[in-house]
Amino acid sequence: KIDPATLPQSANIHYLGGKSYDDLPTYLGSWDVALMPFARNESTRFISPTKTPEYLAAGLPVVSTPILDVVRTYGARKLVEIAETPTEFVAACERALSETGPERRRAADAFLSTLSWGATWGEMDRLIGQVRRRSSPPRVPAAIPSLPPAVPGTSSLSQSTLAAGSVK
Repeated sequence: KIDPATLPQSANIHYLGGKSYDDLPTYLGSWDVALMPFARNESTRFISPTKTPEYLAAGLPVVSTPILDVVRTYGARKLVEIAETPTEFVAACERALSETGPERRRAADAFLSTLSWGATWGEMDRLIGQVRRRSSPPRVPAAIPSLPPAVPGTSSLSQSTLAAGSVK
């Protein structure tokens, strides 16, 4: 989403473009630190980068600009280095490169083991239920229709998508 002509150019900077998920392990396996230098603007104000848990799951130290969700979810647990200025970013990368023990990786693995799409959905459902109970009168239907019988060969995600009518 960025015009390549606006990016810094140097002999030691290589822009590789998008890669498939199948190629990622090869790339991640040669990295020393995963960088998330997001610009801080209206477009990134409420993002929750899925690359954060992916990088942590790969065992990499991560350095990010202060994106709210990264700071709140990962920075507060000391799983990701947070840096706002270029000088802070370099210092955070140096700290990440100087890690000698497995403590951060163990902590990241323990935290990541608590995450799943099912847990995320459950928490969202709980929060929506709280709002519904406080609302008077309810602004949404009180009951959600049940899913149709399972279609052989589809996952539960595709079942819910089919039930919502968003796939033809």
